[in-house]
Amino acid sequence: MFNFTVTAKNGRARTGIFTTPHGDLITPVFAPVGTQATVKTLTPAQLEGIGTTLVLANTYHLYLRPGDRLIRDLGGLHRFMQWPKPLLTDSGGFQVFSLAQNRSVDDDGVTFKSHIDGSLHCFTPEHSIAVQENLGADIIMAFDECADPHDRAYIRVAMERTHRWAERCLRAKTRPDQALFAIVQGGVDPDLRAQSAQFIASLDTPGIAIGGLSVGETKAEMYATVDVVTAILPENKPRYLMGVGTPEDLIEGIARGVDIFDCVLPTRLARHHAAFSPQGRLNMMNAAFARDQRPIDDACDCYTCQNFSRAYIRHLIVAKEQLAGTLLSIHNLRALIRLMETMRSLIQAGTFIQHAPLLLEQWKGNAERNTIHTP
Repeated sequence: MFNFTVTAKNGRARTGIFTTPHGDLITPVFAPVGTQATVKTLTPAQLEGIGTTLVLANTYHLYLRPGDRLIRDLGGLHRFMQWPKPLLTDSGGFQVFSLAQNRSVDDDGVTFKSHIDGSLHCFTPEHSIAVQENLGADIIMAFDECADPHDRAYIRVAMERTHRWAERCLRAKTRPDQALFAIVQGGVDPDLRAQSAQFIASLDTPGIAIGGLSVGETKAEMYATVDVVTAILPENKPRYLMGVGTPEDLIEGIARGVDIFDCVLPTRLARHHAAFSPQGRLNMMNAAFARDQRPIDDACDCYTCQNFSRAYIRHLIVAKEQLAGTLLSIHNLRALIRLMETMRSLIQAGTFIQHAPLLLEQWKGNAERNTIHTP
């Protein structure tokens, strides 16, 4: 039911096909985040229109509201949110561990207070799998512990606990129509990351995720960590870099052999009036755009850029119209999906390595730091 085939490589960058019950994923692929079973401000039809093939939903949030059993009883997450293509759910681990003042951790699992009403809950590996099986996504994640990337003493504890929890998740899983990805941890310590990658690879899950990054480490530390991990992971399994999705991080990750990405950044920027562009990240509330008749990006094929001016989008923002968030989300997501399409084409043509520095130069104004070290 799940199979991954690499169709082309250029250096360590690769493109491939991952089969799922709801269709094939052509990798590398970027997944918009639909935390509450919706990508904020967008309909499923709009997501399909910009080329989205994979959406991520959040186990922690859906467990609390409306409840995973309700979603199961209403036909599962695909039917509930009317998304016909592949879905991925995280384990809830990152959200639980972000509740630093409202949770306690032991080897059995995590006890935490709901951010909604303060009620007490417990997530174990077995419970996380049960919730995700109720939700019914195509790709589900093992329950893991995400630790401060620089706390080496605790990173080892969290890594070893993550390994034990991954084994428990595998034993708890019952549905054959869901691919369980185990997660590599280990902070930014290369030895721990190598140890974790070797252990997680030995579990022979259909895919492998790289967790615990983009949580406070430097860009150089993140890229070095991905270098270590992807060099160890098997070639015949898709690699998912969790929670990473700036344009430069997509380019750097693909250069290191990553296949799947997700991030809230494009829609979060849209809600804060920012847009990706070749000239750098634009603050669309800037008065300079009040009479600007150009689209956000002349080269962009999205609905927003094909139909609306910067002046109109600025007007919507100033008038506090919700359409502003929709139009900016369409553009920002399409910008990243177009970038992924470009990189897949370059890999197929065998020219990704030579074009990667040019892509980074093109996108350099959309983030603070940019480097390319093609492995």
